[in-house]
Amino acid sequence: MLSFSFRSLGKLSHLRPLFFRSLLHLSNETLTLSPPPLLFTPFNNPSTSFSLFSTAAPLFNNKTSSYPISREEDFNNDRYTDPHVAIKLALDSVVKVFAVLSSPNYFLPWQTKSPRETTGSGFVLQGRRILTNAHVVADHTFVLVRKHGSPTKYKANVQAIGHECDLAILIVENEEFWEGMHFLELGDIPFLQEGVAVVGYPQGGDTISVTKGVVSRVEPTQYVHGATNLMAIQIDAAINPGNSGGPAIMGDKVAGVAFQNLSGAENIGYIIPVPVINHFIIGVEESGKYVGFCSLGLSCQPIENVQLREHFGMRPKMTGVLVSKINPLSDAHSVLKKDDIILAFDGVPIANDGTVPFRDRERITFDHLVSMKKPNETAKIRVLRDGAEHEFSITLQPLQALVPVHQFDKLPSFFIFAGLVFVPLTQPYLHEYGEDWYNTSPRRLCERALRDLPRKSGEQLVILSQAKACAWKESLAGRYHCQWMFEQLS
Repeated sequence: MLSFSFRSLGKLSHLRPLFFRSLLHLSNETLTLSPPPLLFTPFNNPSTSFSLFSTAAPLFNNKTSSYPISREEDFNNDRYTDPHVAIKLALDSVVKVFAVLSSPNYFLPWQTKSPRETTGSGFVLQGRRILTNAHVVADHTFVLVRKHGSPTKYKANVQAIGHECDLAILIVENEEFWEGMHFLELGDIPFLQEGVAVVGYPQGGDTISVTKGVVSRVEPTQYVHGATNLMAIQIDAAINPGNSGGPAIMGDKVAGVAFQNLSGAENIGYIIPVPVINHFIIGVEESGKYVGFCSLGLSCQPIENVQLREHFGMRPKMTGVLVSKINPLSDAHSVLKKDDIILAFDGVPIANDGTVPFRDRERITFDHLVSMKKPNETAKIRVLRDGAEHEFSITLQPLQALVPVHQFDKLPSFFIFAGLVFVPLTQPYLHEYGEDWYNTSPRRLCERALRDLPRKSGEQLVILSQAKACAWKESLAGRYHCQWMFEQLS
């Protein structure tokens, strides 16, 4: 949970992953994530919809050529990426990922849904690792990778996976796979209008593809897969299902990882920037596992209203945001108070709209500063309380919601007693009510899932999911047996 998100204060847009399934495993279920609006987030419009970029493995090998490679001679940016350079780098580093996924059935938690096949992209990092998207291999049962120019698929293992940042690291133990492979280096955050080339294996063919475009925007964005708010880069390069996990190359280095687009809009795609990638990788290297992204555990509101600032005793040039709620599990709960005004984070002044300076004449929500902290790191918070300024030191940690927003790579827990089925309330359980789960799921459960906060660590909301009605019937042999019938409770 990031600062300002506070896990749900209302309805956000419906977020719909775009998975193209094999005809052998065709099904109607879709994973839908619809958290409420995040303060200071540009994508809180109910009409906004994002799609992820994994696609089903093709039933037939389409040998048509990949997207044509062209060059704009009139583009005068020295750091603009030439697609010819990008494809040369990618041939020995970008791979196609094949995965078989099997998701749980939350209405029948002892069962799983029909397996489905998806494909995505990935690229080689230093240390014989492959970086791809988490949604490409989430709930996986089997993963294969294939390098360019090879007909052979090699088994891969998932070393680490971070669903909040939608990244995963794959390991291939077969030495033959690594012959002739080269790793790509991570670069920097590109500036606006800098050129990037997106490389991967999108739908429409089986060979590698390169598309080019420019950077349109850099700001925190809703990550569909993990329902978190992290920095992302908006580009206008044509990226399609299957591009998930492929690199966006700027010059001779990676500027980001393709992972989602904006549905209903033209040429609006998003890549995960290098700071988020480094945070994920460094956390895995230091601890051996994914460590998550830290949060202050606060829900804050802008304080742009002049009368509101005067009410809290803010001086004319003083800026900040108002604390409205505090997560009881956060370290801030014992330090900060409701109606405190947060003036600065680690010495960086916070504007009345919750933003901080970012590069030249750009601004970004201070959520980004919080999310880039490592677990157990401290931050200096300057606040205004009762007209006086104070400075506090707060230890940051990743925080868990009372009702989990996602629950990948594990089966749901359940308990059956006297024909009653009890399960913990999770958002994936509510997603079983369909794509429009916010309106079709039981209102009381939905409101508690989106608004309630934990009071102690490990707390769960347990609900009665199903009841088994026992009907006694006489068999042909003259003996009685019990026939169980399932009834869904709302």
